[in-house]
Amino acid sequence: MPKENQVTGVRPYDNPAGGWGALRATAKAIAEQMHAVDASRTLLRTNKPDGFDCPGCAWPDKKHTSTFQFCENGAKAVTWEATKKRVPPEFFAAHSVTELLTWSDHALEDAGRLTHPLRYNPATDKYEAVAWEAAFAEIGQHLRAMPSPDAVEFYTSGRTSNEAAFLYQLFVREYGTNNFPDCSNMCHEATSVGLPHSIGFGKGTVPLEGFDHCELIIAIGHNPGTNHPRMMGTLHEVARRGVPIIVLNPLRERALERFADPQDPLEMATLGATPIASSYLQVKVGGDVAALKGIMKALLEMEEETGGVLDQAFIAAQTQGFEAFAADLRATSWEAITAASGLARADLAGVARAYARANATIVTYGMGLTQHVQGTENVRQVANLLLLRGNFAKVGAGICPLRGHSNVQGNRTVGITEKPSAALLGGIESVFGFTPPATHGHDAVAAMQAIAAGQSRGLICVGGNLAVALSDPEQCATAMRGLDLTVHLGTKLNRSHLLVGRHSFLFPVLGRTEQDVQESGEQVVTVEDSMSMVHASRGRLPPASEHLRSEAAIIAGMARATLPDTKVDWEALVADYDRIRDAIAGVFPDFAGYNERIRTPGGFQLPMPPNQLVWNTPTGKAMFRLFPGLAEEPAARDKDVLRLTTLRSHDQYNTTIYGMDDRYRGIFGRRDVVFMNERDLARRGLAHGSQVDVEAVCADGRPRTLRGYTAIAYDIPEGSAAAYYPEANCLIPLDYADTQSGTPGYKSVPVKIATAG
Repeated sequence: MPKENQVTGVRPYDNPAGGWGALRATAKAIAEQMHAVDASRTLLRTNKPDGFDCPGCAWPDKKHTSTFQFCENGAKAVTWEATKKRVPPEFFAAHSVTELLTWSDHALEDAGRLTHPLRYNPATDKYEAVAWEAAFAEIGQHLRAMPSPDAVEFYTSGRTSNEAAFLYQLFVREYGTNNFPDCSNMCHEATSVGLPHSIGFGKGTVPLEGFDHCELIIAIGHNPGTNHPRMMGTLHEVARRGVPIIVLNPLRERALERFADPQDPLEMATLGATPIASSYLQVKVGGDVAALKGIMKALLEMEEETGGVLDQAFIAAQTQGFEAFAADLRATSWEAITAASGLARADLAGVARAYARANATIVTYGMGLTQHVQGTENVRQVANLLLLRGNFAKVGAGICPLRGHSNVQGNRTVGITEKPSAALLGGIESVFGFTPPATHGHDAVAAMQAIAAGQSRGLICVGGNLAVALSDPEQCATAMRGLDLTVHLGTKLNRSHLLVGRHSFLFPVLGRTEQDVQESGEQVVTVEDSMSMVHASRGRLPPASEHLRSEAAIIAGMARATLPDTKVDWEALVADYDRIRDAIAGVFPDFAGYNERIRTPGGFQLPMPPNQLVWNTPTGKAMFRLFPGLAEEPAARDKDVLRLTTLRSHDQYNTTIYGMDDRYRGIFGRRDVVFMNERDLARRGLAHGSQVDVEAVCADGRPRTLRGYTAIAYDIPEGSAAAYYPEANCLIPLDYADTQSGTPGYKSVPVKIATAG
């Protein structure tokens, strides 16, 4: 951004990602949230064999044995949860729900940990303490009175453990519905839906040790320094051994440019840094498919000119659909590719040459690829690229979707899905003796649409901040206020908790950092990381309040109160989590020997069938999937329309705002900014620092506008813009989503930007 015409809270930050800046930010988080001695003991147990799994990102650890395995944002996540601040009933006696709704999202969560179960009193407009069993009895009564089990939505956050998630889906299916809106619906559902069609498997195929053997990384649509920061240690190692890392991303993110590892004494002592990206291609927002098709078209041309580029033996033996796929590439013009991607033909051909030279390539991608109205198809093009050179079942190669939240993948593995498989339903019936419903339920968008239409009358949320995380938060808030029943489980207060219905409950839960003691003694829970490793997590801190209960215990309490003729022994399962894991192993054969396997430091690896050349597709082969044309999003008829992507600041995790700085992008003390290319500013008569309105161009004609934002001249491709999530969610209609996966199109919103007012 330009250094002249300085704007309040906007200044260049020239240091690398990580380094002393990260250590200072960590120290600041500790000072604000915890006592120093408690913080040091707690952080040193993060991601360790006898410690707890970080409640932040889902990047794996090297067998949980390194000296310390936490990063700046991990430290923020831990101290944010283990804060010394408390929100007891006296807090709510002093603050009505109406008043709290005027607080910022940061202020709500920064108030501290919830300490008591609460019930909303509409007469006083306040949450008031309630006894656990009385609350469960009321919830059970309301759930039994619903016109149908399908009139209730059951949301799950990625922070939920495997044990709690399994009990939750068991409770809900015995209740009689498959309505499972989940945080995965808003991030990597395109992966879960798209990859099974391509490779028969909805997860990544790269174990962590694969990065020790790769010869090339192609990184698409992600910012690891903020959203999966422990990945930076891995990229640092890869870059230092001379492996090319090619980045395709609209914004130049500091962590992908250069990184100083706080665990590297020499780098820290010399104020040095390691370059990460060997090549950085700034693709237009919404131009990923065009870029991928350009790389693949260049590969095909190289094969036709010289041969030996594509893995013809792999394609012939392991895949189907290549000829139609290749014909589409030949028919796609370079002029169209460069126009749609914003990248030069020579740059895309350069990526193809690097890919052709590498014997083992990993493609990593994040929500910059999935959160589009064609997100599912975007993911399939990544699989196509890897299939061309046989980069499956090969050490150091494969596809690596970057799940954000810790255990968002594990929740899906143990049954949190609105589209249950026959195997899942059969396993539940076999182990528990009841027949679960088979009809597909609601994902997150469909759930909110059903609530808005009055078809769904209840909402139970295990964690999360659904109304803020989803698109069109104004519609979400209005819809949730009309519910008959809302129940939220959380560690801290957030805005969704304040969108009260006729009967509303707010339950405080144990965090990852805290001891979980049940009838049989101290418990461990388990989580699954981005690379299908399942391992144990044991909290060590005393609970924030004696009134807290674990998510598993609260779910069981609601189930007992709701299902008088239940087939499940809820008390026994909660008394000893080993019994829950035995039940999981009974339903899911891949978890055989669960309890023994998690007692091994580092846990165990779930199967990755493509790595054994097993393709669980209808044809038994990996499939090249055709993407006709190049348009990821509906075409904008007005040339003044920009494509806006939402993004997270470095002081943020999902909807949680730790602070108001985004230092790597040079933004301090504010979030009301929109990043634009200087030429796009000039065309609109704007300049760096201009006050602007950002107006969505929506098919439904409803006005959606961010007013009074500050335009920031930034290194972003022409035709593209960016603003912070979740504030910019107000620009996105609820139905602006991928029709295949239901994922909202957060990353390519058509907007017009003009002088404010």
